[in-house]
This record gives sequence, C-alpha cells and structure tokens, in this order.
Amino acid sequence: MNKFIFCFLFLTIQSYGQQSSADIDSIAVERKLEFKYKQLIIPAVFIGYGIIGLESGQIKGFNSGLSAEVTENIDEKTSIDDFSQYAPIAGLYGLSAVGVKGKNNIKDKTIILATSYLLMGLTVNAFKKTASVERPDGRGLNSFPSGHTATAFMGAELMYQEYKDASVWYGISGYAVAAGTGAFRMYNNRHWLSDVVAGAGIGILSAKAGYWLYPYTSKLFAKKKSTNTKTAMIPFYDGKASGFAFVKIF
Repeated sequence: MNKFIFCFLFLTIQSYGQQSSADIDSIAVERKLEFKYKQLIIPAVFIGYGIIGLESGQIKGFNSGLSAEVTENIDEKTSIDDFSQYAPIAGLYGLSAVGVKGKNNIKDKTIILATSYLLMGLTVNAFKKTASVERPDGRGLNSFPSGHTATAFMGAELMYQEYKDASVWYGISGYAVAAGTGAFRMYNNRHWLSDVVAGAGIGILSAKAGYWLYPYTSKLFAKKKSTNTKTAMIPFYDGKASGFAFVKIF
C-alpha cells in the first residue's frame, strides 16, 4: 500500500510537470511561511504524553488496564484499520474530484502530502527503533508509536487545512475516521493508548510541517524557463527505508 501511494504521488506531480508554466500557476508558492507556535500545542501535548508514558508507571498501568477492558471478550479481530488509515488521504483527492474547492490545486496538494508523509514515516520509524516498546499482543518490539494512527491523523489534518473554508465538517469527518483507526489498533491488541495518542500527534505535526515547508519544497518541482528539461526530487518511504528519488524529464 505504501508503494502504491508513492507511485500515485509521482504520477500526479509528473503529469503537472508536463504542462506549461501558465497552467501550473500557484498562489501558494508566493506565500510566506505560515508558522505559528500555537499550532504546536496539541501535537506537542499528544507526543509528550506518549513519551512520558514510556517511563511512567502510572501511564503504563492505565495502558494495561484499558487494553484488558478493550480486548475483553473479543473473539474476532478486524483488518478495517489497515484500510481506514488511508481514508483521509483518499478523501483529500476525492473531494477535489467531486468539485469541492480546496486551498491548493492538485499539484501543490500532492507536494504537501508527499512532504508530510515522508516526515511522518521518518519520525515514526525513528521512535520505533529507539523506544523498542513491546506490543500488547507480544508480537514485536515496535509498538511505539502507532504508524497506522499517524497516517490517519496526518491525512485528517490535511483534509482540515485544505477544506476548512468550504466546510469544517470535512475536517471533522477525517478526524472521526482517524480516531476510529486508533481505536481499532487498540481493539486489535496491537497498540497501547499512549502509542495511539503519540501517533496522532506525530501525524498532525507532520501535516502542519508539510504546509510550513511548502515554500521550499515547491521549488524542487519548479520549471526553469531557459530549458525544456524538468527535474524533480520525489520523497519516498516504503515502511522500512526513506529517501528521495531524482527524476529528470527531457
């Protein structure tokens, strides 16, 4: 699924790169970096709670008690969270497809998504490798934080930022799906509550960072007027490795 997403991102950006500069005029390129410290509060609280939970006996005890209650009398698990994590990302493009006007065009939206996804993937994997928290079901030492939840909340925040001017309910629906994804990760006994909360914070922060960095990342895809060649740096993350792919079109 990760490979599919990045193949989609590549094709979307490439298709816009083949258009004339007049067709890809973007207001967002001219925007100043819209960084506001208050935007850090919610994701910082979420991530901080998760990090504190790595050592706090009280939070660990609460995690164990909640996990026991959630998974009690569960006879069958569900795989819905494997798909719902990508639902907000699908909504990001689906709303554009049905004519809902967002903040950015498809090209800009895709660049922001790619940047956010890369940042989210790097952060999640860095924590997983260093924290080494055992999963509730005992199947692995990569419980903290929840990557599924991070992906879902990243998409939800992107939906909110893109379509909040059209209707705040688009963002709310994205966040509802993201919260459901986190709940199912605990229902399936794959994550502790602190894993899910931290994943949500990482996802939200990664999406915000995608917008903050856009004035710089957009330049990677800008055409040079003096040449017919087009170059681009495509960020990628496949669940194990992250990096950039260099693409040049003549």
